[in-house]
Parts: sequence; C-alpha cells; structure tokens
Amino acid sequence: MTDSNSSTLSFSDNKAITSIAVISDTHSFLDPRIAEIVAESDYAIHAGDVCGVEVIEAMKPKSGEVIIVTGNNDPYCHFSDIELPEVISFEIAGETIVVEHGHKHGVSQPSHESLRKAHPTAKIVVYGHTHKQVIDKDAMPWVVNPGAAGKTRTHGGPSCLVIECSRTKEWQINVHRFTEDLF
Repeated sequence: MTDSNSSTLSFSDNKAITSIAVISDTHSFLDPRIAEIVAESDYAIHAGDVCGVEVIEAMKPKSGEVIIVTGNNDPYCHFSDIELPEVISFEIAGETIVVEHGHKHGVSQPSHESLRKAHPTAKIVVYGHTHKQVIDKDAMPWVVNPGAAGKTRTHGGPSCLVIECSRTKEWQINVHRFTEDLF
C-alpha cells in the first residue's frame, strides 16, 4: 500500500541483533523510564498520538533514527509543522515492519485480520490507538501494540516493546511495563 500518506524506508543493519523500541499513545508526555529504554535501543518507533514535539525530542535511540506515524489525535494537537505519514513500512534484518496507528481498522479495537490483510508481506505490523499492550503471533504478520507510553489510559502502567531483529536468529519481542507510579 503506497500513497501520499505512506512512506517506505530502509535501514542498515550490520549488527548481529538490532533493537527497536516501540511506543505509542504518549499524548504529549513520554514516561522517562521508557525514554531510557528508547535510548538503549538502536532505533525507535512511535505508533501515533504523539501530541507534542517534546516527545519527539525525548526519543533518542543510539542511531538517532525515529519512525513516527500520525495518530487520530495528532491533527488536533497543533504541536509542530511536522507532517507525519499515516503508514510507514521499513526493512530491517531482511524483513519488513509496517507502522500505523490502527484506528482505520476499527475504532475501539482495530481488527488484526484487517491489519494483516492490509500488510500481508510484513513480518510485523505495529499499531497503537487502544492504549492496550498486545502481542499477537497467532498468524503472519505478527500484530503488536506497545500500549501507552505516557500517562493517559495506561491500563496498568506505561509500557513499550523492544523488538530484537536478526538475520540469523528468531526475532524476539520484549515487554516493558512500569506499574509503579512516578507521580
């Protein structure tokens, strides 16, 4: 699927294992513990509802590369002049990851079947929107949601995922959730 609202990227992956921090639904606040996980990762993904340039500035993965898509709330945040795509796909470790917010595949609960049908050649489809962490490996592509990385509707605490990509090993998805309140 390529149109004016989507982008395709490619990243060099010379490492044995490349790590990608995956966040979503910050709504203008990135939990500092999750910012630390992003800083320890090679790349970072934000699956929409950023709602603040300060969130983008706080995302500092080792490579400096941050992949961001727009969420359903971002057009109303007026946080910058940055125009974010609705969908981004990129290749890493010989596989494709697709990122979109997910709200166009079901308002309250995006359909994994619909996401898989829209991106059949991907290894992983990343979405946000629900603020609920999900890892669905029942079929290909895998469909994952990192949950909310801010303070809004975190469903048990701010969370993120870290995907470990490799050309020679099984890909891993590591879950991070902070149940202790910072405030």
